[in-house]
Amino acid sequence: MTAWDSGGPLNLGGPRQRAVLARLIVARRHVVPVTRLVDELWDDPPERALGTVRTFVAALRKALEPDRPHRAPARLLVTEGPGYALRAAPDAVDAWRFETAVSEARYAPPPDALRRLDEALGWWRGPAYAEFADEEWARTERSRLAELRALAVERRAEAALACGRAADVVPDLDAHVARHPWREDAWRLLSLALYRSGRQGDALATLRRARATLAGELGLDPGPGLRRLESDILAQDAALERESSSLGRAETSPPRSASRLWSEAAASYDRTVEAGARARLESTVGLIRNLAVTGAGGLEAARRHRMEVVEAAEEYGDAELTARVIGAFDVPAIWTRGDDSELARQIVAAAERTLAHLPRDASDATRCRLLATVAVETRGARTPRGPQAAREAERLARHLDDPALLAFALNGTYMHSFTRAGLAPRRDTIGAEIVGLAARQGLVTFEVLGHLVRLQARAGLGDFPGADAHAAAATRLSERHELPLVGVFTRWYDALRHAASGEVARAETAMRAAAEHLDEAGMPGMRTGLLPLALVTLRLAHRLPPDVDLALDWGPHRPWAEALALAETGRHAQARAALRALPEPPPDLLYEALCCVAAEAALRVGDREALERVRARLLPATGQLAGAGSGVLTAGPVDVWLARVGDALHDATLDP
Repeated sequence: MTAWDSGGPLNLGGPRQRAVLARLIVARRHVVPVTRLVDELWDDPPERALGTVRTFVAALRKALEPDRPHRAPARLLVTEGPGYALRAAPDAVDAWRFETAVSEARYAPPPDALRRLDEALGWWRGPAYAEFADEEWARTERSRLAELRALAVERRAEAALACGRAADVVPDLDAHVARHPWREDAWRLLSLALYRSGRQGDALATLRRARATLAGELGLDPGPGLRRLESDILAQDAALERESSSLGRAETSPPRSASRLWSEAAASYDRTVEAGARARLESTVGLIRNLAVTGAGGLEAARRHRMEVVEAAEEYGDAELTARVIGAFDVPAIWTRGDDSELARQIVAAAERTLAHLPRDASDATRCRLLATVAVETRGARTPRGPQAAREAERLARHLDDPALLAFALNGTYMHSFTRAGLAPRRDTIGAEIVGLAARQGLVTFEVLGHLVRLQARAGLGDFPGADAHAAAATRLSERHELPLVGVFTRWYDALRHAASGEVARAETAMRAAAEHLDEAGMPGMRTGLLPLALVTLRLAHRLPPDVDLALDWGPHRPWAEALALAETGRHAQARAALRALPEPPPDLLYEALCCVAAEAALRVGDREALERVRARLLPATGQLAGAGSGVLTAGPVDVWLARVGDALHDATLDP
């Protein structure tokens, strides 16, 4: 990292001092609190860390503004609120002006775009923030700039092709696909450049190499753009010789495609909304919300960026802005164990801070969204705060008569309807209300949520025709509105149907297939430990040896698996100790299934105390299917388990 003025390079000091400036550049004119700078500069901050940061800032001010009169306020590196910001002009930082150049080149005539992108790519001297590559605060910006650089290379190639310089771009594109083998547009451009250079065979070979790379490394087929180009080359379509650009190429996408409209809208927004403006934060969280329902990559990206947006909002010191940013992420949640417990903790902490600092005249809707967020993010935890927040959010939403808000609040209520066994009827009622209000108001994702909640509840009650109807409704909505994550749950439900019908072999095959899809879904909270638990409960439901394999990843279910494994292998004393160390199962979709695993272990070793505990826990679910309320597995009828436990408790020889 370097800086310079008309007189040449500036002395930016040592690594930590340069890191302060780099961190402020990453913040893009936002304020970075001094406490955050301390945390990010040192793993174990020294006693005088705050003073050291101030010394760094003073030295940087002297380097950046050497002619500033003594005691005159700084104009570049300014103190504001709790920290510092770099108020450099947009064209004074390479990273910032590079982004502007790439955006502007998109709408320039091809010769101008080519010239502009050549200049912009010439500003690069190596990877972005290379000396801070291991720093967490630089990681996202490094990735963002690397993506922007790759995009610039491809847009430059587009412009060169449109200028008739196909042969000139082949070497650069060949190197580009070697560095970025997953970028399908890079392969498309290289193949097109080869074709226009009179190298038809090489063009086809490139497309086939792309196909082999995508299939061999990712298990994916090429997208429609690559498939269409291959077809056009084989047909020697005359359209391939026309000038084209990524905004309107006839050979790869229809005019005014959805992707083009999205790109144009995003670019227009970038031009009209000032970088760092509050409106950008609120719109960004809307984008993140939409990403979360698109599948694995989007879900992971949403998790990765969600807290960053919340932190950026908090830097403004405006509790209502922060509340809107936190509350806008009203993504329906169906699984009762989160994917990232640390992120959930941070989101809850931010929501609680914001609730505490809201002005007295803040709207009830704002409070409701924060409370619903707390309820959803505390899922699966035995704390009083989650249910309390859910009740208060639902009360406010009903008072406000806001259907969208009520759907979000009811999602929080659902998340805390697992405090004991046997609550499937209550969840069925919640799901029915969500379906009704979401269908009336066009809240598609919540309508899907309601159907999945009812699928689970009806399965738990043993009403499989009813559950089938809700599975079909959720599937129809997912296909119409492109919601791929719905298939994760319907595949597992198919496995459950086989299990409940006594088709053990088919159920096991279906469970393994569903688990493979789950690996790609970006939902570790659901994936971890689910398959081994499903396989063991399948065997328990049909009175088969459980065959507990502790080499598998049992995740949070491992204590129950270990107790059963000890009992199964005849180590009774150790199994009794393990049973007595078991906590009550978490208040989630798998509560009853874990109760049944504990029951089987207790039955095998004759542990009266453990049997009495499990009977008390399962008794409220009389008449229901144990675990089927999850929509993914079942250990069989609760009544069968209660009967087996009751018979054992009448045995006078049981260990007391």
